[in-house]
Amino acid sequence: MKDSLFPSNLLSMKRTIVAALLLCVSFAVRAQRPEFFRPYASTQLRLPAVPIIVNDPYFSIWSPYDRLTDGVTRHWTNDPKPILGLLRVDGQEYRFMGEREAVLQAVAPMADEERWEGRVAYQQPSDDWAQPDFDDSRWAVERAAWGSPDLAHISHRWDALESDIFIRREVNLSAEQLAEDLWLKYSHDDVFQLYVNGTLVANTGETWVNNELLQLDARLKALLRPGRNIIAAHCHNTTGGAYADYGLFTNVAPKAQTLLAEQKSVDVLACNTYYTFKAGPVELDLVFSAPMLIDDYDLLSTPVNYISHQVRSTDGRPHDVAIEFQTSPLQAVNSSEQPTVVEEGSADGVHYLRTGTVEQPILAKKGDGICIDWGYLYLPATNGEVSVLATPNRPTLSYIHRYGRVKEGRSFLMMGYDEVQDIEYMFHRYKAYWAHDGQVTITQAFRQMAERYTAIMQRLRQWDKTIYDDGLKAGGREYAEMLSGNYRLVMAAHKLFRDKDGQLLWFSKENNSNGSVNTVDLTYPESPLFLAYNPELQKAMMTSILVYSRSGRWTKPFAAHDIGTYPIADGQTYGADMPVEEAGNMLTLCAMLCKLDGNTLYVDPYWEILTTWVNYLAENGQDPDNQLCTDDFAGHWAHNCNLSLKAICGVAGYAEMARMKGDVATADHYLGVARSMARQWEEQALDGDHYRLAFDRPGTWSQKYNIVWDKLWNLGLFSPKVYERELRYYLGQQHTYGLPLDCRRTYTKSDWIMWTAALSPTQSMFRQFMLPVYRYIHETPSRVPLSDWHETDDGRSVAFKARSVIGGYWMRVFADKWAKQ
Repeated sequence: MKDSLFPSNLLSMKRTIVAALLLCVSFAVRAQRPEFFRPYASTQLRLPAVPIIVNDPYFSIWSPYDRLTDGVTRHWTNDPKPILGLLRVDGQEYRFMGEREAVLQAVAPMADEERWEGRVAYQQPSDDWAQPDFDDSRWAVERAAWGSPDLAHISHRWDALESDIFIRREVNLSAEQLAEDLWLKYSHDDVFQLYVNGTLVANTGETWVNNELLQLDARLKALLRPGRNIIAAHCHNTTGGAYADYGLFTNVAPKAQTLLAEQKSVDVLACNTYYTFKAGPVELDLVFSAPMLIDDYDLLSTPVNYISHQVRSTDGRPHDVAIEFQTSPLQAVNSSEQPTVVEEGSADGVHYLRTGTVEQPILAKKGDGICIDWGYLYLPATNGEVSVLATPNRPTLSYIHRYGRVKEGRSFLMMGYDEVQDIEYMFHRYKAYWAHDGQVTITQAFRQMAERYTAIMQRLRQWDKTIYDDGLKAGGREYAEMLSGNYRLVMAAHKLFRDKDGQLLWFSKENNSNGSVNTVDLTYPESPLFLAYNPELQKAMMTSILVYSRSGRWTKPFAAHDIGTYPIADGQTYGADMPVEEAGNMLTLCAMLCKLDGNTLYVDPYWEILTTWVNYLAENGQDPDNQLCTDDFAGHWAHNCNLSLKAICGVAGYAEMARMKGDVATADHYLGVARSMARQWEEQALDGDHYRLAFDRPGTWSQKYNIVWDKLWNLGLFSPKVYERELRYYLGQQHTYGLPLDCRRTYTKSDWIMWTAALSPTQSMFRQFMLPVYRYIHETPSRVPLSDWHETDDGRSVAFKARSVIGGYWMRVFADKWAKQ
């Protein structure tokens, strides 16, 4: 194979590869209309972000809009990962996906072009500080940008924790400039507000983004005036790095004669996202499919997605139709400033374009809010033509399928991402499972996916049916839609591979919280999905924690919090321990897995470790001291009653495993310990008509979701009155968008609500807890891959997004399945 290299700054090239001349085999869809172009069930749930192309924490593209044309597709970090979709009908072009990239020319440049001056304060000013007539003469004059000294374009250091910066920038505009297509661009870390002449135009919440764009529509542009304007910003640094910079730009891209396709519907099922559009006399059906079959490890791990498309005439006449998808080197960068290449190549009968960074820093970055900048995005020419277009900002990768003059037609294309090396585990580097230690290449994967397209799509539709029907049976239509809409979110927060010893490993990334690998207090809340459908993947999340302890590198008498920071998993990197939390999590999950297996083979090699952990819980779990736990969002409280429940169930779980091993004496001893702990719990936690948040805090309450194992295992550790009191009390504490986590704040964790809801004795009561969560998903103004931490009063995300803990939504499904075993 010989590749042609196209540097990003070379804009004069255009090479076209015609697939019909180059492919040995045609992979067109069969002539009759396949069933998989229609969703198994129509869905009414408006997701805050719709999955488009997803595979793992890096290859993850979403549309955070009601309509696919409302904006650019994005990574879960919010970085742009653009895909543009165009349909040409009888010479008229229609846009059905994404938006054309703006070509921005600075009016008031950012620091990468000019170290502009602003007036700055570091203490809270008066409320009118962003107004044009505010007197800022006593403020310091400093040059942009502001932030941590190790970041790009910094002129003035500002990075103290929990500190603020207030910036005022004067921008003079002519009447001619005001008539142009104006855009604000800003970069920030963390909380950021942007004002135009005193009016708030952007309020990000706690996040960090580079070069975020805001097009000024008529309403926002009306805030500007000829002559002097003040564009002001406030940034608050919570922790870690800090950054603040912004500017004003005009879009000089030529106006395209493109009409907007009318979106008629969107339906999101477990593996497939369905859109239908009207484009003049033609309707277009799109299906974005991720082959995430939970029991097919090759398909689950292969970093390739399908995009299926179908056109049909609505007036009974044939029309000349072609469909085009365009994408960008931005798919393969962590920063838009990184130099990239576009390459043309051919292997295994597959011709393709690919793009990646020049540097290729393989596994060189680790952390939370980052995008991959090694490996390559691939766009194969299957069923179409690919070409490189010379566009102003950077080259564009284009795929076109020409239907010709038709009344009806259908086909598909694929997109994929080869990370070259995917993960480092205990100082060894690995590719994902699909590559089979390098025996399968990405082009071979594309060819296999193309050859098996129809069979795979039929299987994906069947899996859509399974997820939807199980949810429908357990909790009704709304529950089915919640599960269907978030299945890919959970699965795409993981990476599957085998280590050098042949162990199957399913590594989660703690997205948008700290980037840890296999965080035990994520493995625990997300477990219901995997316990319900594939316990082997649940084991594959836990094995690394057990092996880490057995290796002697982790010597504390409780489980580690994590095994690294994604994608480097060489040992715990989190700076604190969660002793009762993680020991209880691991013991209860180990017990549940053994019950599902009907034996203790999985835990037998680690029995000594589990014994150490259970003794820690028996000694420290009855009335925990001031320890970190997963519910500490409003602060750490000692004597946490829900944490005590976790310890009790962990001790009982160990007893259950001992009994399965045939060690009756050990089983009876630890079950007796658990029962004694439970009796004390009931006495000490009781607070009239409910149970306390902390043993020493009367008048408090919290969700007691950890008690679910007592119910699932039918142990009777706690009296029926505990469940009755708590559930009845919870129903009286609900807000518009769900049950708060505890009495201290109005925010909640929706995964824990769904665990709590699973305690309900009837489906009717379950729905009383579930429906406010459905309403939150449907109405939240926070347009991100679903946040599990939100305010129950206004439905806004507090923090977190795209996290695997959403797997906890399946607790009712798992409980129902387990009850039938």
